[in-house]
Amino acid sequence: MLWCALVLPDLALQVFTRGRSDTGPLAILGPRPQLRVLAANPAAMACGVAAGISRASALALAPQLNLRERAPALEDAALTEIATWAGRFTSTVSIDPPDTLLLEIRASLRLFGGLAPLCATIDQGLGELGFTGQLAVAPTPLAARWLARCTPGNLIDSEAELADSLDPLPIAVLGDGCDGVTADNLNLLAGIGIHRLAEVRRLPRSGLARRHARAVTTQLDRAYAIVPDPRPWFVPPERYAARLPLPAPTDQVDTLLFGVRRLLAGLSGWLDARQAGLERFTLVLEYEHHRPGHESREDALEIVLGALSRDMARCQLLAREHLTRSPLPAPVDTLRLEADGPCLLIPPRTDLFDGDDGRQGDPGLLLATLRARLGHDAVRCLATHPDHRPERAWRWTEPLAADRSAPPDPYSLPSSPRPLWLLPTPRPMARPPAESLLAGPERIEAGWWDGPGAEVQRDYFVARGHDDCLVWIFQERLPPHGWFVHGYFS
Repeated sequence: MLWCALVLPDLALQVFTRGRSDTGPLAILGPRPQLRVLAANPAAMACGVAAGISRASALALAPQLNLRERAPALEDAALTEIATWAGRFTSTVSIDPPDTLLLEIRASLRLFGGLAPLCATIDQGLGELGFTGQLAVAPTPLAARWLARCTPGNLIDSEAELADSLDPLPIAVLGDGCDGVTADNLNLLAGIGIHRLAEVRRLPRSGLARRHARAVTTQLDRAYAIVPDPRPWFVPPERYAARLPLPAPTDQVDTLLFGVRRLLAGLSGWLDARQAGLERFTLVLEYEHHRPGHESREDALEIVLGALSRDMARCQLLAREHLTRSPLPAPVDTLRLEADGPCLLIPPRTDLFDGDDGRQGDPGLLLATLRARLGHDAVRCLATHPDHRPERAWRWTEPLAADRSAPPDPYSLPSSPRPLWLLPTPRPMARPPAESLLAGPERIEAGWWDGPGAEVQRDYFVARGHDDCLVWIFQERLPPHGWFVHGYFS
């Protein structure tokens, strides 16, 4: 096996900074009551804010500092989101709390062109999600984790290289990834002058066992591939949901789209792992609320893609159209992206000799863009309906919908022409002179099944109007036998 470890040492900070690229000074506070700084971004560190100082000292150094309390729930959700995204590289992913992911990548090397290209692709994709981490590869998961923590970028693909790479590491890594190694064990080793893993390996095991340090040898055996180190596999969710808190509430569309790109990167990995696509997804905007005790307001934007797709550029384009359609009622505090019902996406069949000149446009994308900009009901199509009454011989239909109706009966087709321009309501007219009637009559009697008000009894004619235009007129067969204009020929 071959393990790739992704360590995110600044995860507590990155869950708040990934939503914007231009965040001001920001620091993360530890638990109450001390409220000391755990991490700070570069803008805060430039003001003198460092880990370990108190909240009051941090504000004295940078009065404009944005302080956030650590959110373990957001960190757990971020690890789950990254693990879901990592399914695009391998189906065997393990979450190693509190800040590490382990990917078994042996079977993926050929697909991605080798170890170095695969690691470069993972690192690039992690940046698209809005996270920065440290990466290393080793034949055992614990060794990969230790190397990513101490010497990131180390790529070892054989057990023969394990000892040379792990021996120089400090003994502090023994407590990383194992609850059994205690501070007392590490103090014991430091007290006898042991500082490197190579020195620990030379100690007699029986002596460590007598001093209640058996966990140290267990850790070394797992790291050096002497004993197996099984890991629980992460099972990706069937329904995708990701949440992105913004560093500061905003109503700027460009800032919101930056956060949307972060969420779409995770959605892309979830779909790639399933070789599936979506027809729609939901973008939820959680607005800032000022008064405590009041529920926060949110809007859900259902984004229809117009076709089964996993093209994130298409998703981002349609999200932009929805966000720019109308002004936001309040600054947005958090973004959420939800999607379900993925369907297997079959690659399009193409000819070996097809060129770019023969490509056709995407009507589904055009339809989805128009609906996002104008509204869902603003874009519709007409279709014929089997009814002899002209005003009821059509229906509104969904654009691009497949016509599943039966083919028309040739014996039921009208014998005389029909105008393309039909008036919404027939307009009364005077009785036409006989010489203006060019064709007809065509009798239409229908609609009795819809009730007395819907029944028609008419004799239709094609006539020439006073301005030499061709009109479609009819005379009522029921008293008072009035004449009406119903349409115009082009």
